[in-house]
This record gives sequence, structure tokens and C-alpha cells, in this order.
Amino acid sequence: MIGGNPLNIDLYVLATSHSSVAKTNLGGIKDSNERLEFLGDAILGSVVAEHLFKKFPFKDEGFLTETRSKIVNRESLNLLAKKIGINSIISYENNRNTRSHKSIYGNTLEALVGAVYLDRGHSFCSNFIIRKLLVPHFDLDELIETDSNFKSKVIEWAQKEGKPLSFDIKNIISKGNYKEFTAHVIIEEEVVGEGHGSSKKRAEQAAASKACQKLAL
Repeated sequence: MIGGNPLNIDLYVLATSHSSVAKTNLGGIKDSNERLEFLGDAILGSVVAEHLFKKFPFKDEGFLTETRSKIVNRESLNLLAKKIGINSIISYENNRNTRSHKSIYGNTLEALVGAVYLDRGHSFCSNFIIRKLLVPHFDLDELIETDSNFKSKVIEWAQKEGKPLSFDIKNIISKGNYKEFTAHVIIEEEVVGEGHGSSKKRAEQAAASKACQKLAL
């Protein structure tokens, strides 16, 4: 999966261990993949940013930011994690609460990136991200042409149609360092889209995406 042999297998066991199965260590801290997820998120964003910076030397900061967001957003990472088989190696407590965490696969992918970075170093990790994740699974030209700002689409439609529109955060699940937001898109007092994400912005975009499907935008 990573393109080489792990040197410290314990890092990968930890990376694929969800907080629901974490054991408390001697320091009183639960050994889950959340700290590796934090590290992997930063490394992944940095490597993708550098790759885009070099690939598109004449594009501005706004273009680079939007393109990176399309690659590393939660929905994209969840799908990518399933493509490379991460969903088959996660250890977690199979209950209703755990299954409701829509971003468990993407979070584990970030934790895996963190494990690779600590285990094999920055150069190997960068190659893993670019050669095993980015290049095989993302067509950048197609991605650039895709308008993923679903929230703007819904707002523009509502304004054109004269419909009252609101985005409401209906629920927040908090567990340790992890938060999952649930957002609703409401048009004329009717919920037309529900979405989940690790931030309000991501949840609203996910809800707007569902609304676009329902409204055929």
C-alpha cells in the first residue's frame, strides 16, 4: 500500500486503530490514531501544496488553494481511502456511534500518512503521497474543471428563484479531539440537503452537494 516495507510496524497498527478501540497507556492517554491523524493532515496538505505549486507555476494563490481543497477535503479522502483498501484494515468498535462517523476512512488515511512520515522520513512519505495517492487517483485537469463550490450554486439558485435559504448546524458530535458537524440546507422551511464534516464549512458543502442533487443543479 505504501510502496515499501514498514520499518516500525507498531506505527501502522496505531494508525489504523480508531479511538473506539484505543487502550489507555501508562501515561493515562488513549493510544488511538488521532495524534497521527493530526500530523498526517499537515504533511498531506504540505506535499499536495508543493506539488501544485510546481505543476502550475503561473496560477495564483486562490487557484492553488481551491485545487488543494478539492484533493484533501473529507469526502475526497474518504473515497480515496476506500480505493486503496484502508476500510479493510481499520480496527474499530462496530457500533452505531462509530459507524455514524462519516470521515473515519479519511481520518485513517491521514493517520497512515503520519505513520509513513515518522517511519520512513519526509522524502519517502512525499513519494508515497504523490506516486501512490495523487497521481494514480486524481486527474488534475478534470478536477480543475469540476466546480465543487456547491454552497455557491445553491445560493445563486435561491437568489434567482426568490426562495428563502438558510444553512443550519443541527448537531455536533464531540469525542476527544474529533468533532463531526451535521448541517442542513433549508429552503422554504424544508430540509433539502443534509451533510457531515469535520468543520462547519465542510458540513455545509456536503449538505449543499446533496441539495444540488435534489434540485438538479
